Amino acid sequence: MNYFSRTCALTLCIASASLGMNAFAADKATAAEATAMVKKGVTAIKAAGKDKSKLLAEVTAKDPKWADRDLYMVVYGMDGVVQAHGANAKLVGAAMIDMLDIDGKPYIKERIELAKSKGTFWQDYKFTNPTTKKIEPKSMYCEKVEELVACAGIYK
Repeated sequence: MNYFSRTCALTLCIASASLGMNAFAADKATAAEATAMVKKGVTAIKAAGKDKSKLLAEVTAKDPKWADRDLYMVVYGMDGVVQAHGANAKLVGAAMIDMLDIDGKPYIKERIELAKSKGTFWQDYKFTNPTTKKIEPKSMYCEKVEELVACAGIYK
């Protein structure tokens, strides 16, 4: 293979890899999408009245309103118990208050404290991305609504 052919082949490989990474980045949820999902969730929680079981089941069943690519809704009680989880139904009912991320950060405890003190907030921690199966930095947008905390986050 001559110099020109090798250069063209290398350029083509780099361009293909770059396009592939851009396509992956385009598949990631944005902060605006996370915020919009939570706001939609807050509206639905308020509209559900006292019996929120149908709504919480929809979230956990990965209804497209509550799960899109790497973006999904999670709803906690003020005690840190998962009420609905759009990526992992096995976590519903789990007391997560003492859960730590890979760096030892008690992110659920902090999330509940932020909900009590601020009501609306962004929180950073590390969590397993359901699409890549890798632990990645994540920012979670949350709002306290009634005695629940509705959250959705983005992987960075």
